[in-house]
Order: sequence, then C-alpha cells, then structure tokens
Amino acid sequence: MTMQPFARNVVHFVRLLRGAGLGMSPAHAVDALDALRFVDLNRRDDVRATLACLLVHASDERDIFDAAFDLFWRDPDWEGKLRALLLPKVKGGIPPPKRNNRLADALAARAAASKAQASESKPEEAHARITFSSQERLSHRDFDTLSADEWRTLRHQIRAHRMPLATEPTRRLKAASRGTHADLKASARHAVRSGGDWTVWKYRAAVERRPPLVLLLDISGSMSAYSRAVLYFCHALLQSRERLQVFLFGTRLTNATRALRERDPDVAIAALGQNVADWSGGTRIGATLAEFNRRWARRVLAGRATVMLVTDGLDHEAIDVLDAEMQRLRRFAHRLVWLNPLLRFADFTPRARGVRAILPHVDAMLAAHNLDSLGAVGRELAVLSQHKPLGGPRWN
Repeated sequence: MTMQPFARNVVHFVRLLRGAGLGMSPAHAVDALDALRFVDLNRRDDVRATLACLLVHASDERDIFDAAFDLFWRDPDWEGKLRALLLPKVKGGIPPPKRNNRLADALAARAAASKAQASESKPEEAHARITFSSQERLSHRDFDTLSADEWRTLRHQIRAHRMPLATEPTRRLKAASRGTHADLKASARHAVRSGGDWTVWKYRAAVERRPPLVLLLDISGSMSAYSRAVLYFCHALLQSRERLQVFLFGTRLTNATRALRERDPDVAIAALGQNVADWSGGTRIGATLAEFNRRWARRVLAGRATVMLVTDGLDHEAIDVLDAEMQRLRRFAHRLVWLNPLLRFADFTPRARGVRAILPHVDAMLAAHNLDSLGAVGRELAVLSQHKPLGGPRWN
C-alpha cells in the first residue's frame, strides 16, 4: 500500500472524528501517521488498535470511533448506512427524543460540503424566510438530540453565561457607611481624631455570603448527555469562584470538584470521562448516597448548604436503602432540589419506584433537559436568599 494516499485518508479520518465531536487536532493526525509507520497496514486489527490508542481519550468515545472506523475504512455503502442512522425510530408509549448521533451528523456535513462544491458553479435563486436565530432555537433543544456543531455552540453559550447566585446575611459584621449596628469604638476613635467633637456615627453591617452549593450528578447511561451539559454548567460556576462541590455517581461516588477547576472545560470533562470508571454505566443511587452521607455530608453540607440532585431516579434496586439515605440527606441539607430530565415529557408522572422514593424528601423538582431549563435553575438559585419557595411541580 502506498503511503501518500493512505496518509491523506488518515487526515480525512481525523477530520471526520473532529466533526463528530471528538477533541481532534492536526497533531493527532501527525502522531497517527508516525505510529502507523511501525504497524503492518495489511493487519486491520493492528491499525484499529493503534488509531484507537492515539485518538480515543474517553470511554464514551470508543463507540463513535469504532463506527467511524468501520464506515470510513471498509464499508462501500456508508452513505446507505448513514441514511439508516438518520431515520427516526418510534416505539410505543411516550416517544423519546431522537438519539444524538454525532457520527451521522459529521458524515452528513461532509456529504453536504461535497455536494455544495460540486454545484458551486450553478446559479441558484436565493429565498429569504423569517426564521428564529440559531441560538434561540438551540435554547429549546433537548440535550440528547444535539449535533456535534450544536454541542460546540452550547458549550460557548454556557461558558459565556455568568449567573449571580444568592447571598445570605451571616452573624459576622463589617464596617459600613450605613448599617443596623452602631460602631461605638470606631465612632469614638473618629471623635478623638476630630478634636473631641462627636459629629459622625460609624456603623457595622452583616456580611453577605453565598451559601455553599453541593451537586450530586448521575452519570449513568440514561443520563450521559444531560450529565455532560450540567458539567459545563458547573465548570462555569467554579470559574466564577462559587462555593460549589461536585460529586459524580453511577455505581460508585467520585469527587469531581478538583478536576473541574481546570481552566479549559473540554480538557476537564475529557479527563473525567477517562478517569471515572463508571461513566455511562449502571446506577446505584441508594448505595452512592449512603457513601456520600457517611464520608462527605458533614464536611460539605455546613453553612445552610443547598444540595442539587441531578438524576432521572430510574433505580430498581434497594429502594428501602434509597428511601433511608434520602431521609438522612434531607436532615443534613438546608435545601434539597431535584433536577430531573424526565420532566421534558409533559405528561410525566412519578410511577417508577426510585422516583417515588426520592420525591417525598425534596423541596422541589425542576427540569434539566435544555438550556432554558438550566437558566430557570439559575434564576431559582438567585432568589433563594429571599426565602421564596422554589418553583416546579410537586406530587403527593
């Protein structure tokens, strides 16, 4: 096999992965070409393993890589399979949102680009229509239906958004021009400096402080897309120096606060996906809450802390343990808010056993499935100091 056409194909393959949402750069293509010089190109499995070692950085990226490798390097009918991937699938009951297939989006973009180049010389009549802006349309889109380009736009929007969280008065006092407490010592010192004339009163006011916020985020397979969006939301809060602690749970509990302090959100979340073993796996909500209550609750839930539990509640094991641990967590937390992506369905009712075990112990349940719902959560957090009840549906 000649190396020059093969090198071009490797570069196109890296571009395809980048279009599918993987963090690719020209350096990855250079590294792949250097590594393939020491591999027998006639052995397909060796080529696949070599490229996977260099281009896959998280466990949830392997499926996209395998599908792209099979479509790009072997299957001559990849356009037919692409059309099959884009066909909607409808099942009984509540119709779920369309699946997020980043590979299909990337292949469709390449096909559209090639068609545009082919028909570039043909004159076409332009038609202007009144439409919504892309950003406004994106704010209503479900996280599980976004394409790779829409994910990049969403990350920039979340990063640029700065959310003022609520502040609450503490028992500590500070010097102020106006206040509720007269500072006799400061007033007397000012009078001495002024020659004995007591003409000015000094005051002290209560110190305003943001209460701590603790986020428990479900990273199981059914929550994968929503967890990734909420992590970008948490990264923006941590970069604003908010008092936030982030814990991930699937089948085990992981403290992700230090990892999210990385300046680049893509690097931080890619590192979490690579280091967290239970990412996009199963879920054991009761067992992980028990570990949090035993190891972390007394350390991070002081000072009127608000706990935000982000999960769909679809756990069918050890429901009695889940109910008991939710009771303990409710006693530790000042406020307990549940962010549930299942509220994207208008006729959602709490029928699952896990949902019914969690619901009696929370102050409110809010939606968390698109950018508008995250903005609503931010607005709720901004008015907590006014002692207003949180919004959202409640069931008996």
